[in-house]
Amino acid sequence: MPLTNNVIIKLNEITSMVEDKSRLSESDVDMIKSIFKELVKSNERYDVDEIEFWFENEGSWHAKEPRVRIANLANYLQDKYQQTAHLRVLSDDDCGCS
Repeated sequence: MPLTNNVIIKLNEITSMVEDKSRLSESDVDMIKSIFKELVKSNERYDVDEIEFWFENEGSWHAKEPRVRIANLANYLQDKYQQTAHLRVLSDDDCGCS
């Protein structure tokens, strides 16, 4: 699945916001989590391997560890959102029980 324009825009935001691309600070991690959370809540889907590949080819991310960390965060947040979406309880009006 190719990355959508919205996802690529957010990846560019991450690239411009992270100053030290050789290691992620806690504030970087929080910001990255927030961006991926926003993406999944707006129903954007992405392939985590494509995200890692994008960062690898972007040019300014020379160290592998931050790229893998970002891909792991993207994967975690997408999986977490999908799991909680399956667990949402229907309201009484939606169950057809009346």
